[in-house]
Amino acid sequence: MSQSRFNAIDTILNRPVDEFTAYGMPSEKISEFYGVNVFNDEAMQQYMPEEAYLSVKAAIQAGANLSREVADVVAGAMKQWAMERGATHYAHWFQPWTGKTAEKHDSFFTLSSNGKAIEEFGGNELAQQEPDGSSFPGGGLRSTFEARGYTAWDPSSPAFLFEVGEGKTLCIPTILVTYSGQAMDFKLPLLKSISALEVAALPVVRWFDPQVSRVTVTLGWEQEYFLVDEALFNARPDLMITGRTLIGKLATKGQELEDHYFGSIPERVFAFMRDLETECHRLGIPVRTRHNEVGPGQYELAPMFEEVNVAVDHNQLLMDLMDRMARRHHLRVLLHEKPFAGVNGSGKHNNWSMGTNTGKNLLSPGAQPGKNLRFLTFFVNTIMAVYDHADLLRASVASASNDHRLGANEAPPAIVSIFIGTVMYNILRQIEKGETTKEDVKVVLNLLSKIPDLEKDNTDRNRTSPFAFTGNKFEVRMVGSHQNCAAPMTVLNAIMADQLQRFHKDVTRQQETGKDRDAAILTVLKGYIRKSRHILFEGDNYSQAWEEEAARRGLGNYKTTPEALEAYVTRKSIRLFKDTKVFTDREAHAFHEVQLHKYSTTIEIESNTLEELCLNYVIPGALDYQTRLAQNIVQMKEAGFDKHDLTFSRDMVKRIAKNINAMHDLIGQMHEARTRARALEESKEMALVYCHEVKVLMSRLRQHADDLELIVDDREWGLVKYRELMYLR
Repeated sequence: MSQSRFNAIDTILNRPVDEFTAYGMPSEKISEFYGVNVFNDEAMQQYMPEEAYLSVKAAIQAGANLSREVADVVAGAMKQWAMERGATHYAHWFQPWTGKTAEKHDSFFTLSSNGKAIEEFGGNELAQQEPDGSSFPGGGLRSTFEARGYTAWDPSSPAFLFEVGEGKTLCIPTILVTYSGQAMDFKLPLLKSISALEVAALPVVRWFDPQVSRVTVTLGWEQEYFLVDEALFNARPDLMITGRTLIGKLATKGQELEDHYFGSIPERVFAFMRDLETECHRLGIPVRTRHNEVGPGQYELAPMFEEVNVAVDHNQLLMDLMDRMARRHHLRVLLHEKPFAGVNGSGKHNNWSMGTNTGKNLLSPGAQPGKNLRFLTFFVNTIMAVYDHADLLRASVASASNDHRLGANEAPPAIVSIFIGTVMYNILRQIEKGETTKEDVKVVLNLLSKIPDLEKDNTDRNRTSPFAFTGNKFEVRMVGSHQNCAAPMTVLNAIMADQLQRFHKDVTRQQETGKDRDAAILTVLKGYIRKSRHILFEGDNYSQAWEEEAARRGLGNYKTTPEALEAYVTRKSIRLFKDTKVFTDREAHAFHEVQLHKYSTTIEIESNTLEELCLNYVIPGALDYQTRLAQNIVQMKEAGFDKHDLTFSRDMVKRIAKNINAMHDLIGQMHEARTRARALEESKEMALVYCHEVKVLMSRLRQHADDLELIVDDREWGLVKYRELMYLR
């Protein structure tokens, strides 16, 4: 039984040295091959007539539809570009509510009417496809037997060539909708939220700069992950099936010495990172940063900021690339938020900001006093938006896997609060206490201008805060490592759009009372600061004292996914989604239903896997060792040893028996709880059973299994241990 574990260890120890070498490093500079597999602006100019190119650029900038004639020209250019690079197929690439990407490949090859083989790809194929949508989660948007769905081209995100071995496919970013046009993916709500935010932000930003014609949303994500050897991975059924270790005793050394963080990158990992970065750069993903993270075997990479739609696409593409690159190096990437209990979890910090087509970051304080009121406007409105919809932002990062992480080591808690730093906190307090006159506006703005290097570092970093201002952006630290960034970004865009619409109305009402623009803005901001002050917190979010203080402030503390997800279908959220046109009522309820179902299914899979681990690995190994101990007791008795000499063996036999019997009982209870959960018709009720009963039983089972791992002879333990998973390279 334990043979697979030791075979895996032998495989690692005998790996040839050339497996630790990057295989695909180009000799040229990154700038010379960056984006070569992307149908980007440069490629469009080269392969398209100027008129068609300008039409596409205008459509992207304005969010308008392209004519079918222009689509035909674009399709022809894409086909020529892709085939010159060896592509034989094309695919509409989309992001269904499964959380992973999906693609359906079709060949350029077809037969003409006279039977001649030709390559064909026109505007119809580019603009729209009809994949079988019956098996994608829809939350009741259509019946299972209604298979028709549509993918529609998103011109704002560039097409790219994806290479798998020798094969190359032209991938076209698209949205996925039902036959009746309802969203069944992450991208369409995201695009709608981007549009809503721009529409709401433009009238506000034009108070400060009438020349602004566009407001864009930017995102810079930070991707954390673990790496393990594939031999060890394959010897752990729970890692293979669920992405995390369902049992496992902590190694005697974890992250206590903090020596892994920013430490020297292991040679084998470095080779993987270099190959991954090369593929990213070919696909136009602007990754720049790599380093060791806190947990043993944990790492991070991060790109430059991009417009949020493209950034989301790039992160989804990256997660696919990571898995493929890791396999080439006989490694496996773990993107689960908590693959190892008791060790640092993995997140995906989303750094969010807004900018204008004139080159201004709306969340950058700047150095000129005349510009700072603009910054304060968007800064305070962001705080107000999160204060009003903290529950919805929490819901956007809820998942069965992220529940293990939120509130643990190096992860923000489930209580949404905002860290802005001492400097900004004091500035807001000054505004709150000041007089609402134009002169006082100047005083506040002058105060801002006197702070040295405010744009670079006006705050310290609070790594415990779920939502932190970090100089010229807000960092959403709650996002899970495996999650699609689109979900929290859609919510953040939507709540900001809603808030800016309200702000514009509030300022207009103040101006109608006779106040000039600056005084009216400051009056409204002053009220927002006073109202939202409870969500600002500068201290340790991990502390019990903060949890108690947050409760006194009336802040929500949604520790589990089923209760957090309710925020999607409250009357307040439905109104928000309707006003911003991000979700219809039915789409919001469908998304809520899909997430509940995904939660329950995840816990059920984990529970079934844990049961198999206990029955097939843990208990048999423990029984074998118990038998050896019992035989030892018999032999010692026959040799004349007294009871005192048998104390250790007897106690160990009893301890093993106690754990085994407890596990047997818990497995029966867990099986019964799953049966009851599956019989429930309401998704929420089912999720609550999995949350409050099945998960609790799983935790209790783990305690007994981990105790057995501690005492059972290492030769009898069949599962790869934590010390091997995290330290064997």
